[in-house]
Amino acid sequence: MAFLSPVAGIFNYVLEPIAPFTWFDLRISTLDIVAAFRLCLVLRQIREDLYRKHVKQHGHTSVEARSFVRSASTALTVVFGGEALACPYLVLSPSFMVSGIGPMFYTMIQGIVDLVPAVPEMFFAMELPLSIFDGFSRTFLLCDLIPPMVTANSSPAISTSPWTLLVTSLVTANGGFFLTNLFSFMNPTPLALQTPPELQAYGWTTADLWCAPLVTGIYALLTHAQPFWADSHGLLTELLGLGVQGKPVEPVDPETARAFCALLLACLFSGRTVKNFTNYFDRPVGVIQKNFKKEPKLKTQ
Repeated sequence: MAFLSPVAGIFNYVLEPIAPFTWFDLRISTLDIVAAFRLCLVLRQIREDLYRKHVKQHGHTSVEARSFVRSASTALTVVFGGEALACPYLVLSPSFMVSGIGPMFYTMIQGIVDLVPAVPEMFFAMELPLSIFDGFSRTFLLCDLIPPMVTANSSPAISTSPWTLLVTSLVTANGGFFLTNLFSFMNPTPLALQTPPELQAYGWTTADLWCAPLVTGIYALLTHAQPFWADSHGLLTELLGLGVQGKPVEPVDPETARAFCALLLACLFSGRTVKNFTNYFDRPVGVIQKNFKKEPKLKTQ
């Protein structure tokens, strides 16, 4: 898999802690900063799009004044909501309860984004290259951050369970947006319960829902993260006739496996962007309900 070496090299470079954060012994990387700005920018684009749609349809009826506290709370819920849902079942302390660096960092980034006078609506020429970056940032979450929550767990029943790994990936990666949609955090109206897109018709087709456990499963399969995946890798190799009889299948280097997952997600998100923005030659397309969500979910808010 020599073709994955450049991708692995890019990953190693963007994950290196950078100054001035290193001066204060903070391990914040280029990927952390760009991903935070990307997320906070998308959240503002979604809020402003929902505001325009609400005013166009209902006027200024029930519109609340914009609040930075609500914007910051939305960002923190998206980032840490899934972790808050999953950690109690894994008997773990959520990261935001152990350290305040993450919450303060995202609050600061959201504040900077909100201070910008105006942001553009999403359009194809901007979203296509960002889709590739989204593949890299989501891969870091699904391959580096989520699996250790399970594989390094103190409970043997949890650490060796492939089902726990997949469910943890599904909940942690999607729980934040599920909560923000459930409580209508991004609507310009008062908070109210509403049906999240994932629970509506064809919500299961949303790319985020199935790509999270899929990518984590592929990474675990290649790296033999648990005994089940090591056995499955050996069986799959034998069925495909790719292994050497009598010789166990060696696990793939974690960096190479992560690079493969990044390319997979980058292709998936790029293809989705092309599908969602097929009319970009006519006009810029409005924002979507959720970062990484399919276009049919637009009508939910």
